[in-house]
Amino acid sequence: MEVHELVARIKADHKSLTRVKEPLSITMFNTGKSTTGVNGQFVFSQVLIDCLLRMESNKRDIDELIARCETEYRGNNTELNRLREFQKDYSYDKALSWYTRDSFFYRTLNKALRCQDIDMMFLYRSCITDIYRQLQRYQSNIPLHVYRSQLMTKNELEDLKQSIGEFISVNSFLSTSMKRSIAVFLAGDTTEQTYMERVFFEIDADPKIAISQPFADISTLSDFDESEVLFMVGSIFRLNSISCKADQVWIIRMTLCSGDEHDFKDVLAHMKKQNGSGPTNLRTFGKVLWEMGKLGLAEKYYNRLLTELSLNDLVISNVYEDLAQITSQKGDFDISMQWRQKSLAVKNQHQSTGTAQIDNISNSIGKFAEKFDHY
Repeated sequence: MEVHELVARIKADHKSLTRVKEPLSITMFNTGKSTTGVNGQFVFSQVLIDCLLRMESNKRDIDELIARCETEYRGNNTELNRLREFQKDYSYDKALSWYTRDSFFYRTLNKALRCQDIDMMFLYRSCITDIYRQLQRYQSNIPLHVYRSQLMTKNELEDLKQSIGEFISVNSFLSTSMKRSIAVFLAGDTTEQTYMERVFFEIDADPKIAISQPFADISTLSDFDESEVLFMVGSIFRLNSISCKADQVWIIRMTLCSGDEHDFKDVLAHMKKQNGSGPTNLRTFGKVLWEMGKLGLAEKYYNRLLTELSLNDLVISNVYEDLAQITSQKGDFDISMQWRQKSLAVKNQHQSTGTAQIDNISNSIGKFAEKFDHY
């Protein structure tokens, strides 16, 4: 093996071992439960990704993303140089190439998805969309059987054992290998980490079934042939079985699912329908966060929307009214009253909208004032 090949192999092994040790963020759907709690989190995570994929980005978002990464990697000249390269060189057709590199891009993007860091997910949405489209472009046209090694806590493994026959969703991009030997090697030894369990995933994926959740062989984009197959963030799998081998490696068998076999498909379709079928925007995003119960974040993105609207924009009154409801739910009743008054003022400036709508808002303010006085 040539020196450059050896270096590439060492780098590839290091990258793969790092990913094995990273926590795998999984959300479970139990068909015997309602759409609240854990199941609600499962559904909302799907709706959130759907919303981000349909939302355009702008220069302000990219500038904020760069600034966040500069702050995180301050003093790390290697990563800062890569960041400069990203600013200069990134384009939609290079998203997967950047993702396969062991750099700030992979680490900050996957961390944001894994930890559900809404702000970073929002800023990275154009890159997530670019990866999604590239996965669609390179989508495998034949069924694949792939593998992945993973370290898990005993509690994480126990949760999976309780979900056999159910659905799980992976909240980040899922990297796997077509070569069993590579995944077995990466399973390694946890004798020094007795609190961790070695897990070996075996996944069946049929492109004819999982049309909306692309996966692709991206080996040609890696520095060394790892036979890597990448699954889209939010991919949903049916958990078929869990067994333990003599060497204390847990074998978890899963199947990639289609959009028609989930027991929650009607709920998911209804929620996505509420967001419309076309491009989404900051108001849509704010509403999703609002429905998720993330009132502070919803308020933040509604306020961000206001900075992009003119005072003459007809939708601004509706944004004010939404903010009034959000702040009321937060218990900020005085601020809520101010938003309602702003909404009414805008409506008064646009008499063409009709007096009935103005009367409705006036009545809303009157009822709210009574509630406020009660407190």
